[in-house]
Amino acid sequence: MRTIKCLMVFLLVTGVAFAAETAGTKKIFTATVDSSGVQRVEITGGEYYFDPNYIIVKKDFPVEFVVKRLSGVIPIPHDIAIEAPEAGINFREDMPKEPKVIRFTPTKAGKYEITCDKKFLFFESHKEKGMHGMLEVVE
Repeated sequence: MRTIKCLMVFLLVTGVAFAAETAGTKKIFTATVDSSGVQRVEITGGEYYFDPNYIIVKKDFPVEFVVKRLSGVIPIPHDIAIEAPEAGINFREDMPKEPKVIRFTPTKAGKYEITCDKKFLFFESHKEKGMHGMLEVVE
C-alpha cells in the first residue's frame, strides 16, 4: 500500500512539473483552407495545456476543430470553450479521449480566448493552471 501511495505522489508531482513546463510554450498553428473550403485544426488537451495553443484562421471560412484529450495515468477531464457570439464563435465542449469535431464559421476578425474551465474542489481552475490559448481570426 505504501508503494502505491509513493507511486501516486510521484506521478502527481511529475505531471504538475510537465504541465508547468508545457503551459508556457507558445505553439502556433495557421490553418489553411482545404479543397472543400474548410479550415481544419487538430487540438490536443493534455495536463493543463492545449496543443496548439495559438491558432490562426481566416474570417468567413468554416472551421473544424478536431479535439481530444490525452489519456494519462490519472484521467483528468477537460473541456474547450470560446465565448464570442458576436464573431459567430460560441461553444463549450468536453474533450473526450476519442476525436470530436466542433464546427463554426468566424464572422469577425479579432483575438478570442480558448479556455478550459474545469476545476476540482477548491484548487485552481485548469485555465489558471495554464490551460488556455488564443484563436486569431484574420481577414
